[in-house]
Amino acid sequence: MNGDARVRVRVWDLPTRLFHGALVLLVAASVVTGKLDSVLGPSTLEWHKRSGLAILALLAFRVAWGFAGGTHARFAGFLRGPRALVAYARALAAGSAPETAGHNPLGGWSVVAMLSALAAQAATGLFLVQEDYGFQGPLARHVSGATSDRLNAIHEANFWVIAALVALHLAAVVFYAVAKRQDLVGAMIGGDKRLAPGREGEASRGGGGLLAAAIAFAAAAAVWGLVSLA
Repeated sequence: MNGDARVRVRVWDLPTRLFHGALVLLVAASVVTGKLDSVLGPSTLEWHKRSGLAILALLAFRVAWGFAGGTHARFAGFLRGPRALVAYARALAAGSAPETAGHNPLGGWSVVAMLSALAAQAATGLFLVQEDYGFQGPLARHVSGATSDRLNAIHEANFWVIAALVALHLAAVVFYAVAKRQDLVGAMIGGDKRLAPGREGEASRGGGGLLAAAIAFAAAAAVWGLVSLA
């Protein structure tokens, strides 16, 4: 169908888009401060810790928003069972996959995979110790040195899991842009997708700003309490 015949439909609420943008920036900051400390100096590890805590708060927000957010931000709106997943994968391979307003079945589970990997990274980071730089994570004092070493090994290995998931995510964005003529990046930035006429009813509903602000405040307070009072 000609793109000019399509209609703009708001599918991503503002809090979801802000979360996505903030997460991209913070993950990039975490990579730079975590991998270039030998070049930029040991003080970057403090910034690495701060970015990790911010990511943890963002993830807590996103989990809550997965139940309270707009239509397509809710887990119930994009997580599908094995049959739907296999059916979509087969249709995609055959070039007949339907265009979805929100996440497609494969994309939905890739979101869960990414959130899970980032949560594991942020959680293990709470217990890390870098003796060479006199650095320790906010909760490192609560575990033994051996446990901290094991968590550090998981933290290092999980980085490559996240890198692989990011690469797959970027590859999917390029594939849908080139092969399917779907601008996923533009939709996430602006909030709108260009869909076929008659699909206006699939617009996102709910996900108000005041509710999002309250959840974000609660998430930040929970992380602050975790590292300050534990």
